[in-house]
Amino acid sequence: MGLLDKFKGLMSGGGNKSASRRRRVTDIEARFERLRSAVSGTMSNFIVARDRDSDIIVGVKLCDIEKVQFFESRFKGMNKPSEGEIATSMHHKFVVETTEYGVSTKGAPYLVMEFVDGPGLQTLIHNREAGLLAGKRMMLIGQMAEALRYVHASGYIHRDICPRNFMCKADISVIKLIDFGLTVPATKDFMAPGNRTGTPLYMAPEVVRRRSTDHRVDIFSFGVTCYQLLTFEHPWPGSETNGLAALNHDTASATDIFHHRPDLNKQLGALIMQSIRAKPEERIGSMDAFLKIFQALPAETHG
Repeated sequence: MGLLDKFKGLMSGGGNKSASRRRRVTDIEARFERLRSAVSGTMSNFIVARDRDSDIIVGVKLCDIEKVQFFESRFKGMNKPSEGEIATSMHHKFVVETTEYGVSTKGAPYLVMEFVDGPGLQTLIHNREAGLLAGKRMMLIGQMAEALRYVHASGYIHRDICPRNFMCKADISVIKLIDFGLTVPATKDFMAPGNRTGTPLYMAPEVVRRRSTDHRVDIFSFGVTCYQLLTFEHPWPGSETNGLAALNHDTASATDIFHHRPDLNKQLGALIMQSIRAKPEERIGSMDAFLKIFQALPAETHG
């Protein structure tokens, strides 16, 4: 059964009212007035649009059918929930709210979500927006950590934590986690060796080496993201951005965060550096443990 047939089967089966609202076949161009394009991922494009049905500004993720089918084929027979099923099950103040999913009339999966009206974290880091981030880095790290703790508590591994997948409100008062395209359940079958997906610059060594994985792959990626937020630099500098970049993560030492930020709180810097250790057993063990240490930092700590 193809992905389109699977979606159609979901939409036609059962009498669940909530599910019927979320799984739809939609003429994207007719329903949504495209306002602008936004972030593009490896398997999708994202647009900001006015929903003509509700007259609300929303984010619409338009997935590449072939890439999604290829990714999902890795889990054939494993009863993996779709991105839409995962995303619409997430309800947290620091996770973007996804309200609907389905397929377009052209057969491509799509998701509709709340529009977050500010810049992405990747933009803030790339443009080295120290002024916009002044006095807000600690708040943002705390919110990102709470979002990831929630995902893990919900029984999933995000698998693509990186600056591109965090969006801020316009005043940088709130940051939200997005994109569950690579997310898998945190169960034995989905943590077996072989699923080599993610963004290479943020990929844990056990992923690129095709070893068994668990939620600590997200902790590694989160640590790299926090390192960049605090320094505007990558822990493993280099020109490669493809899979070769990830090979450095257990063959070369990360640049000590205090090299870039000698003024950084010592406990905070040590926490970030522990999060990006090559061996999973040497990392912070959970997002609960990360937050316990993080929330105990002195109130005057400035990221």
